[in-house]
Amino acid sequence: MNPDLREYVLKYLREEGCTIEDVTFQQLPGDGSRRVFWRITAERPDISFIAMANPPADNTIRRENRAYLMIGRHLLSKGAPLPEIYRHDSEKGWFIMEDMGQKNLQDLVSSGDDPLPTYEKVVSHLFRLQTEGANDFDPSWCCQTERYDPTVMLKYEAHYFRDAFLGRYLGLKAEWPELEPAFGHLAETASKADCSFFLHRDFQSRNIMLSKGNVGIIDWQGGRLGPLGYDLASLIIDPYTRLSRGQKIEVYQRYLALIREHNAAWVESFERYYPYLAIQRNLQILGAFSYLTMVMNKTYFETYIPEALRTLDGLLHYVRDKEISRLRDLVTGLRSHKKILDIPGRGG
Repeated sequence: MNPDLREYVLKYLREEGCTIEDVTFQQLPGDGSRRVFWRITAERPDISFIAMANPPADNTIRRENRAYLMIGRHLLSKGAPLPEIYRHDSEKGWFIMEDMGQKNLQDLVSSGDDPLPTYEKVVSHLFRLQTEGANDFDPSWCCQTERYDPTVMLKYEAHYFRDAFLGRYLGLKAEWPELEPAFGHLAETASKADCSFFLHRDFQSRNIMLSKGNVGIIDWQGGRLGPLGYDLASLIIDPYTRLSRGQKIEVYQRYLALIREHNAAWVESFERYYPYLAIQRNLQILGAFSYLTMVMNKTYFETYIPEALRTLDGLLHYVRDKEISRLRDLVTGLRSHKKILDIPGRGG
C-alpha cells in the first residue's frame, strides 16, 4: 500500500479513537477493474472496513470517482444496502468505507446451499434500488452516459461483442456488416422499454455481498437511468453462478410479483422487452470477458466464456425475430469453435 494512503487510513483510525497497534492491511483480489481495494482490520476494537484507491490519472477516472461518491451517497439515502463512505480524498482518489462482508452471491451458489431464499432478498433490494434510486437522481453524476440508450447498446455492447469477442478473442474477421441489421433491430427494440428507473448496469453475483443474513451492493459507479429488465437479466444470466433453468424461472417470477404488487401496469412492457435486454447484456458480457482475457491478461475470465455463449445462443433462439437470424446462426456455430471447446474448465 502507498505509504501516504496508509497514513491517511491510520489518521482516520486515530480520529475515530481506535488503537492502531494491531491494524492489518489485506489487499483484496482484483476483478475487472483497475481500482485497488484493501480490507483494514484490527482486533481491539473489532474493526473492519475497506480502503479503495483509484488515482485520477485522467478525466475519465476523475468522473468515475465522482460518480462513485455521488451515486453511492444518493442510493444510500434512498435505503439501498450500499456501504457508507466514511471519508474520501477526491484529489488522490482515496475512499474509506464500510465493509459489506467477505462472501458474495457467487460464493453462496458455489457452496451448494439453496440460493433461492437469498435471491428473493436480492431481487427485493434490486427493485427498491431501481424505483427509489430514480427519485431525485441527478444524471450529471453519471461518469459514462446519463441513460442506457441505443448508442450504449450498439457501441458498448453489440460492437464490443463484435470487436473484442469475434475479432480479438476468436481471431475472426474485423468487419461484420451482415450483423448490423441484427444489432440495430435488437437495440431499437430494447430501447422501447421504459428507461425512467435507476440502472446499476453490473448487477451480478460478485457485486452482491452477503454478511450475517444481510445483502450489500457494490460497484455502482456505472449507474444511470435505464429499464427495469437489464439489471434483472444481469443477475439471472450471470455466468459466474450458472443457475439452473428452474432457478432462473423462480427468480424471474419473484421479481415479476414485485412489479405486480407495485404497479401492475408495468408488467406487459417488462415482459415484452426483457429478452432483448438480456441479449444486450449477454453481448456485453462476452465482449468484457474477451477484453479482460486478451488485453488485461486476466485469463480467469476466459473460463466463463462458454457459459455466456451458451446462454446467448438460448436467448437468440427464444427471440425468433427474423431480423436476428444471421446473428443467431453465427452464435450457434461458434459454440463448437475449437477455441471455445479448448477452454480449460469450460462450462456449457
